[in-house]
Amino acid sequence: MPWNPNTYNQFKTIRYQPFFDLLGMISDEDLKTAVDIGCGTGEQTSILSDRFDTATFLGVDASKEMLEESKPFANNRIQFKNTTIANFVKDETTWDLIFSNAALHWEDQHAVLFPKLISKLNDGGQFAVQMPVQNENVLNQILLELVQEEPFAGFLGGWKITSPVLSIDDYAQLMFDNGLTNIQVVKKVYPIIAESPETLFKFISGSALIPYMERLSESQQKRFETEYKSRIENAFKRFPAMYSFKRILLYGRK
Repeated sequence: MPWNPNTYNQFKTIRYQPFFDLLGMISDEDLKTAVDIGCGTGEQTSILSDRFDTATFLGVDASKEMLEESKPFANNRIQFKNTTIANFVKDETTWDLIFSNAALHWEDQHAVLFPKLISKLNDGGQFAVQMPVQNENVLNQILLELVQEEPFAGFLGGWKITSPVLSIDDYAQLMFDNGLTNIQVVKKVYPIIAESPETLFKFISGSALIPYMERLSESQQKRFETEYKSRIENAFKRFPAMYSFKRILLYGRK
């Protein structure tokens, strides 16, 4: 079950607001080279490029399916590359802006990863990152509980994803310890108004649910989907419901 741009973009408005909030933290001063880590379809990279028109941009993403949608946005100032975050961290490139919107929460060991990313900043470079706080978000909590119960734990062979996202205090300290100034660390709720459990299921099926569903057979997927929707309905009691989706926004300058 690869990343599906159409499914992901069903909630484009909801997913884009934190992107614009993060964009608002960035200065165009001395900004010439920028990378968008986890660029997806490239649409947000294009928006960044329009906003910061003195800079060239590289969008990197591990999903070939998402990058297929980026082709219309490529030009002499925007290029795209199919690569993993792990490989990007190891290359020798340096940047005036390292930007990542809703991607780094897929990577483990942030206490190791973030210093490596910050080290790739040029002097005066900016670091701007947004991630969902999955361990505090109800849909993710339900998902993690479900995959650790039978029969689904057996279907998955005990495999599960534990969120690597740290506390806001931890990120502030990491950023300070690695030479960033003008530090901003914000945890913010982005409300999702859901008319039904189906709405919330569709929202998470475009992101956090994907790695699990791709490991299940078709019949197992149907069984999982039925149980997950039932638990969503029980958790929210009544609909329409307000889902408090929490995200963390990080900004600093080297």
